[in-house]
Amino acid sequence: MIAVVDIDGVLADPAHRTHHLSKRPKDWDAFFAEVGGDGLLEHGRALLHDLADEHDVVLLSGRPESARRDTELWLDRHGIAVSRLVLRADADHRPAPVMKGDLIRGIGGPDEVVIVVDDDAGVVEELARMGYRTHQFT
Repeated sequence: MIAVVDIDGVLADPAHRTHHLSKRPKDWDAFFAEVGGDGLLEHGRALLHDLADEHDVVLLSGRPESARRDTELWLDRHGIAVSRLVLRADADHRPAPVMKGDLIRGIGGPDEVVIVVDDDAGVVEELARMGYRTHQFT
């Protein structure tokens, strides 16, 4: 069985880079360029480790593919190993609930994915609507 976990706001603390999103237009490139400097959310890592005891863990993130290398280095630096890392395509600018709704289908259906953990209420609501068991991380 599979557990799906978000990165930003669950495992990684992006607070140091959120100022890029207060600009108009939002500077997503700068926001994602700084993922390597994120702090670790210990509560999120503990949850991930608990899930990994019984499930294959897949990370599903709104981070673009261009941030894959920095994300993998960050995960390695913090001792986080998962079976799969799923990121959005670089040209995919859809809202997170829509994008993650599409990407989760490639991971597994509601009968295969036992839990989805995300901090975004919109994502949690959409995936629950699709029949997935969800947990909003706070």
